[in-house]
Amino acid sequence: MNQPLMIAAIVLLIFAFLIGVKKQTWILSGFNQARVKEQDKLAKLVGFYSLIIGIVMLIGGFINYPNSEKVLFPIMLIGYVILIGYVNTKMVE
Repeated sequence: MNQPLMIAAIVLLIFAFLIGVKKQTWILSGFNQARVKEQDKLAKLVGFYSLIIGIVMLIGGFINYPNSEKVLFPIMLIGYVILIGYVNTKMVE
């Protein structure tokens, strides 16, 4: 078992629950919440992405492939950067 990957997966799954289900968008940084047009769509989008990447990391932690965190962490970060770019261009007034 890859413990750093498992810890990151648990954090992402908690993050997905707080953002996607509880709609706690104040946790997100990098934008002004008052300027976001659709808070509900933002919460669903970020929550769903966090859920998917958390599940992938959880599976990757159980598989115990060598150096899997060196592959999954950059994919996660690139995905979040793309998501921030999308939110700031399409969802912010």
